[in-house]
Amino acid sequence: MALYKREFGENFKLGFNLADYPWLTDKSWHNDMSPSFFFKVGIKHLVLWVDYETPDDREQSEERYVVMTAINEGTDSKPEINTGEDSEVVFTTESPSNLMAYLNKLASAH
Repeated sequence: MALYKREFGENFKLGFNLADYPWLTDKSWHNDMSPSFFFKVGIKHLVLWVDYETPDDREQSEERYVVMTAINEGTDSKPEINTGEDSEVVFTTESPSNLMAYLNKLASAH
């Protein structure tokens, strides 16, 4: 079972097929508000937060999908990718199709 489903329930829907983006690493943790996935673009680490489909189920986010800058507090071989006070939002959308277009653009840049 996927980590995000273990942490947020088997019925949590991402709105996209995670298998289409094998470079997204699931770092979901039940103490967070929603599932999260980290990835690297060039030398920068980023985290994708995926919130609940229904806005009423969200604790804080206005948009369902948020990509933020992050830092690696671990090593290259054992990364610990986290967002913090200095993290910046680089992309937000409510739309799964807009998110997939963004991710596909990043994938083509790899």
